[in-house]
Order: sequence, then C-alpha cells, then structure tokens
Amino acid sequence: MLSDKTIEIVKSTVPLLAEAGTVVTDHFYKRLFSHNPELKNIFNMSNQDTGRQQFALFNALAAYAQNIDNLAVLKEALARINHKHTSLNILPEHYPIVGAHLIGTLKELIPEQFTADVEYAWREAYGVLADICITEEAALYAHSKNNHGGWVGTRQFEITDKHVESEFVTSFTLTPVDGKAVITYKPGQYIGIKVKPEGAEYEEIRQYSISQKSNAKNYRISVKKECQPKPGVVSNFLHSLEQGARVELYPPAGDFILKNEATPVVLISAGVGQTPMMAMLQTLLSGDKSQAISYLHACENSREFSFKGYLAQQTAMHPQLKTFTWFNQGGEECDFTGLMDLTVLEASLPISEGAFYLCGPASFMAYVKGQLLDLGVQSSNIHYEIFGPHQAL
Repeated sequence: MLSDKTIEIVKSTVPLLAEAGTVVTDHFYKRLFSHNPELKNIFNMSNQDTGRQQFALFNALAAYAQNIDNLAVLKEALARINHKHTSLNILPEHYPIVGAHLIGTLKELIPEQFTADVEYAWREAYGVLADICITEEAALYAHSKNNHGGWVGTRQFEITDKHVESEFVTSFTLTPVDGKAVITYKPGQYIGIKVKPEGAEYEEIRQYSISQKSNAKNYRISVKKECQPKPGVVSNFLHSLEQGARVELYPPAGDFILKNEATPVVLISAGVGQTPMMAMLQTLLSGDKSQAISYLHACENSREFSFKGYLAQQTAMHPQLKTFTWFNQGGEECDFTGLMDLTVLEASLPISEGAFYLCGPASFMAYVKGQLLDLGVQSSNIHYEIFGPHQAL
C-alpha cells in the first residue's frame, strides 16, 4: 500500500515526464543496453530503431504516474503487458534491473527536481508495480506449466507445413519435436518465437498471432514478409526456412481474445491483421451454427488478399457467414474499392448488439473505430489488437 505522500509526489512528477517526453525513455533504453547488453536478446531491437518502444514506455510511465492512486483504471493495460512479458520470458530477476535504470535515468535527466524524497517515492511506486506484475505473471506461467500440453520457457518445434497465402504472407504449421500435446489457447492469442537469424548479433523474439483454432496438436502462424521501410529481420528469416527446420516457441499468450458471447460477431481486419481473425473465425464456425458472423477485410489488391480460397469455401458452406472485401486498388475480386467504408453495410451490421473485433495497422483501426462509434456502436463492444508495442486508438 502506497503512502499518501508517495502518491502525491509521484503524481506531481507527471508534468516533468510530459516536459521531457520520450527523451526519458530513449535515455533509459540506451542506459539499459549499455549496462546490460544481454537484454538485447529479449527486446525487439527493430522497435528501438523506429522509436515505437520508447513511445509505448513513455505512455505507460505517464499513465502509471497519473493513476497511481487508482490502479484499477490500468487493469486492462497491465494485463496486456503481463501477457507480453510471459511471451518474452520476463522473470522476477529482470525487474530490479529495469527499476535501477529507470531511477538512474530520472536522476540523470532531472537532477534538480529528482530530490531524495522524489527518488524514494519512485522507488516505492516502482516496487509496488513490479510486485503486481510479478504476481500476475507468475499465475500466467503456472497456467502454461500445469495445463495439459503446457511448458515454461522455450520448447523446440518443427516446421511441418509451409503454405503461401498471398504475395507477402506465408503460413507455418509448427509441431512439437517431442511429439507430445501442446497447450490449448484462446482464439486471438499469439505465440512467442525465438530465433537467431544468420549473421544476427543477438537472439530475436517476436510474437505472431496463431491463425487457426486450437487443436492441442500444433500451432499455425501466418507471417508477413516485411520489406518496407527495410527488410524485417525475423520475418525474412522465417520465410527463408524450409519444412523440417526447427524453431523455439514460448507458450501462447495475449488478452485480445474472442469473448464467450452468443451475440453476432463482426471481424474487421486489414492486411496481415487477418491472422487472429482466422483463429476466431474457425472457432466460431465450429460452434453455434446460427450465430451471425460478418467478416470484413481490406487490403491493397487481390495479390495481397490472404486466405481468400478458405473464405470463399466457408462462405459457401455456412449461410450465417457474410464476407465483404475492400481492395484499395480495386479489381473484380473485391466487393468495394478504396478505403473501408462501413456506411455501405450499416443496415446489415449488428450495431446495437454485436461484438466488433479489429486488427490491422493502428491508423486503419482508429479510422474504423471512429466509423463504428459514429454508427452508434458502444465503445465497450469494440475490441482491438495492435501488433508491436500497444497504443491507444
């Protein structure tokens, strides 16, 4: 339990954080990796290059300071962080390292304002946050370890199938080398994969949504080969692997999941944002045959439209499933040309009672969420996933 004085002091530092901006987190990461370069085997260094990780950490710090007297407000954000940490195998011993560099950063950047009282308050506040995360993550690790097919840490898997889905997306079926069962997961969750690409200085960990319903035998990920603004280190390496190659996986994680609702469902995606939608769709189609499902997808053109054969087949087989596609460049195989415009489907969308799931680039989801709100969809009925460091829409 934090003291009133600590709460007051930490909240008073919010303007200091806002004034410093991402300078704080940029300095923090440089300090962290300078003193503890081994952590480069855990952190996504590509996100360091783009500044996305620094931006996400700054927002998290500011949110924590602002809501330190009402952490219930941050419950959803903390749950998302805890799941991400387990997919990276973040352990209790990592927290003191991060805390030391956070305090060191604040002392170095704002020495005049970072008095002994302020330092004590931040140490106390960080300790409470670390304890919360460690406790929640311990429960997640226990779930992965104790359930049938589960494990902790990495486990070796073999690529037992490799299937091209579109111009840039390829699916990989991953089967455990030991031949045993794998832990089940909730549709929408992702899995952490650890590889060491040829020529890479450090190991790389990435999270990819599982793109099929749970079967307790294997996992499937569908990976976009990133080319712009520069080639993706891990995605290009994975695309170079052939059937029979081995990789290491962490257990499934993630809080963007299909809710247990008997309501109409609308799955909305753009680009490779289809991947969690595949697991959701397959799960829905294997359940209540009367539940209305709308599948809306946007991409550049037919060459980039993944899973189109599967979607056409399922639409023909399941009358409760309706699919609609937007190609930005147009073409005969799409329903609409240009950006996704939901007003054309307003009469057929379950505005008042539906559950809406979004996945794709942040700009796309912000654009679609705005349309849904304008149409009258309640914000609580809109669920979304952003690949990489999370941010608000």
